[in-house]
Amino acid sequence: MLLQVKPRHIFFALSAFFVAYSVSIYMRPYSIAENINFNKAKAGEGKLVWQKYNCQSCHQLYSLGGYLGPDLTNVISHPGKGELFVKAMIASGTKQMPPFKLSDKELSALLEFLKAADKSGKADLRNFKTDYFGMIEAK
Repeated sequence: MLLQVKPRHIFFALSAFFVAYSVSIYMRPYSIAENINFNKAKAGEGKLVWQKYNCQSCHQLYSLGGYLGPDLTNVISHPGKGELFVKAMIASGTKQMPPFKLSDKELSALLEFLKAADKSGKADLRNFKTDYFGMIEAK
């Protein structure tokens, strides 16, 4: 004799799976480990600096944002770049980016925010080239 499956059995089974899955998701620890090498409060201040100067209109984080400048998700750990590179770019600017006169506190907070972004994920690793006018294009 075959087992008859009724729609209400399917509904209850799916509902039970949904509840179990939801509980398992919300009971997991945060995806960022607690032994991280950045100050969370200072990174939060850095996000406010990022928003104050409207950095997202030209730059991307996690491939979201403007397309005029490069994605800055992993700029801190990128070979040949890092904190000194970011400080220099902010202070001196480039062809399409004006120099910003950030206070030491703002600059420190912004770097902490970029460190947090760097530790929390990876950006799209496509290569880009800069044309004569300073525009970023895919290679």
